[in-house]
This record gives sequence, structure tokens and C-alpha cells, in this order.
Amino acid sequence: MGNPVLRRVADPIPPDEISSAPVQRLIRDMLDTVIEYDGVGLAAPQVHQSVRIVLLTFDPEEGFEVWINPVLTPTTDETAVNTEGCLSIPGLRGEVRRPAGVHVTGYDHLGNQFERELDGFPAVVAQHECDHLDGVLYVDKVDHHSLSFLEEWRRFRTTEDQD
Repeated sequence: MGNPVLRRVADPIPPDEISSAPVQRLIRDMLDTVIEYDGVGLAAPQVHQSVRIVLLTFDPEEGFEVWINPVLTPTTDETAVNTEGCLSIPGLRGEVRRPAGVHVTGYDHLGNQFERELDGFPAVVAQHECDHLDGVLYVDKVDHHSLSFLEEWRRFRTTEDQD
């Protein structure tokens, strides 16, 4: 947090450039980074590239998905509160209220268009990562009274929080 690239609206990638060597190299580098830091998602601005790419995993056994130029649309007025953290803001956690479900459209790493419906934890991950593409960090949306250092969060969260 503090690097100006995290506060920019990232540039779209022209679909005909998705298969290019620079885009594919960035995807590989992002995959190495998110695995090294044990993340569930990573957006290109987090590695100082202001383009609209995110990597996410909803099931570690299935690996990471690559979304290019994703567009998220809430599918419900219902919201959910979840505790979030971020690789760009190490050592903090806080509660964020987000739409409980989203519809996603975009391109995969091969340039194929896709659509998905997500709810629960996958919807949270998708919204968190795609916020990075618009220069938004979870601390912009956090309930400020819930913001805590990771060590204290682990120490004092309730049993209900741990479920």
C-alpha cells in the first residue's frame, strides 16, 4: 500500500494481445508470486502492472483461474460480511460488506470469453481482486472498527469467527 499503481484504474488488455509473449509472461510471473505468498488471488497492479488481469483460486486442488478484463455485476441485493486481508497490506485484517453474489464475464488466459455466477467465498475473492483493477483496496471498504493487526486478530477473534 502506498505505491501509486495500486490506486490507478488499470488498462484493459486488447483481446488480440492476450496470447502475446508479454501478457503470457506476466500471467506466469503472477502465478509464481501468488503461490510463493500463499494467496488465493492476485491482481496485476499488485505486481506493479496496471492492466486488467487477476488470478484466483476457489479450490486449491483445481488451481488458479486467470481472468482478463473481468466485469462483475451483483446478482442480489443481499450482502455478506467477511474478514479480508491482502498481500498488498500485510499484517492487517478487517470486515468488509460486499454483495453476496456476482455475475462475472471476461476472458481466460487463452483469450476465450467466459461467464460465471459466484456466491459465498468465491464472490468475495472475485470482488476483492477485481477492486484492485479499479484502484480500490479493501481498507477503503472495511468497517474501521474491525480493522486489526493479523497477530491480534488471530489472538482475539471469537470462536464464531473461526468457523
